[in-house]
Amino acid sequence: MASAERPLWIGYNRQGLARVSTHFPSEILTVSGLARSVRELLERRYPLLWVAGEMSNFTVAKSGHAYFVLKDEHAQVRCVMFRQRQQNLEWTPRDGMQIEVQALVSLYEPRGDFQLNVETMRRAGLGALFEAFLKLRDKLEKEGLFKAETKRALPSLPHAIGVITSREAAALRDVLTTLARRNPSIEVVVFPVQVQGEGAAEKIASALRIAARVGGCDVILLVRGGGSIEDLWAFNEEIVARAIRACPIPVVTGIGHETDFTIADFVADRRAPTPTAAAELVSPERAGLLEGISRLTASLALRFRQELERRMLHVDQLARRLVHPDARLRAQGELLGQLRLRLGQAAGRISSERRWQVVRLLQRAQSRLPNTDKLLATSLQLAARLRAATHATLERAGSACARRIANLSHLDPAAVLERGYSVVRDGAGRIVLRGGSLAAGELLDITFSEGGAHARVERSR
Repeated sequence: MASAERPLWIGYNRQGLARVSTHFPSEILTVSGLARSVRELLERRYPLLWVAGEMSNFTVAKSGHAYFVLKDEHAQVRCVMFRQRQQNLEWTPRDGMQIEVQALVSLYEPRGDFQLNVETMRRAGLGALFEAFLKLRDKLEKEGLFKAETKRALPSLPHAIGVITSREAAALRDVLTTLARRNPSIEVVVFPVQVQGEGAAEKIASALRIAARVGGCDVILLVRGGGSIEDLWAFNEEIVARAIRACPIPVVTGIGHETDFTIADFVADRRAPTPTAAAELVSPERAGLLEGISRLTASLALRFRQELERRMLHVDQLARRLVHPDARLRAQGELLGQLRLRLGQAAGRISSERRWQVVRLLQRAQSRLPNTDKLLATSLQLAARLRAATHATLERAGSACARRIANLSHLDPAAVLERGYSVVRDGAGRIVLRGGSLAAGELLDITFSEGGAHARVERSR
């Protein structure tokens, strides 16, 4: 067995720490064997665990795997997060962040580096909130609140837009400025509400119900500026999510920045990355509408002119076709006379053609009638020839029969016996052909031409 394949013995001291040794003191491990055993030992000794620290040197390789260092004031450890898990993050890691990672302790054998294989990570201090966010998201998703088929279409030309946000929020100014710039003719109804702090979620849900009850709004904007996860937490409450789904008016969210996602964004009919983008999403631009109206007006004028010209041509055609009733009656009478004349001519021509067809058919039928005298004579000749042939055939068959009878009579065994011959059989009924096959005293059966006799052999020769 090669040294790299020799088994290692693992023991534990009183503190529960593992001790690795070779089977015999004289055996020597290879570097790869040692690295592999240490990696296996670490992975068995430390299950999946959470580690907190500061992120630094964060990079994403071309393969999609993320590499970084997790450190505190006394130590640091290399970390790797493979592509599939790194792409599932809903936030962007940056150097200097305080994070918590769920990882497996391992060893990278090619370099002998101690490292953590990260399964998931979260921003430090937000773990409980983030877990609550994921739990509520999964619950509502299973209930079908996020299904695309339940999303309502936004109005193309809203007459009034409801805005639910804080009265002092910069998001409200951004929305009002955007709506005034794009289409000042749209009426805006503001429902001021607290969007942060204790009781904010209940007040947002109440504002949604009031907006639906008051009516008059074609779409509702639920907006707020950026902030931390604690600042945006009111939009992650279940009461807000269910109020959005119960609202009969389409709801568009514009909460935080483009990288911020809340439960309200998943439930809403449409999600915009920012409050300004939400206002642009629901408001058609006035200049574009005016341009479209101008194009439609020009197209309508062209269609009207073309339709008018077509109708005028049709009137001219009808005028040319319009005649006096008396003239129409005379024309119809002349046409009727012409048709009557053509009908008589056609009837005479058809009758004549049918007569000629009948004559030709009669001629063809007469030419195809059979000659009965000729057929009778032929039948008599054939009957006579049949009788003569039958007589000759019988005579030839009788002569052949007589010849066969004469030939068979020469082969008849009775005829041979009549010439003085006899048939001798032994006791078993077999015909005796040689005298040497007989024994003295054996009984024989002799058949003559007439009758037979039993005999006993005196001697044979």
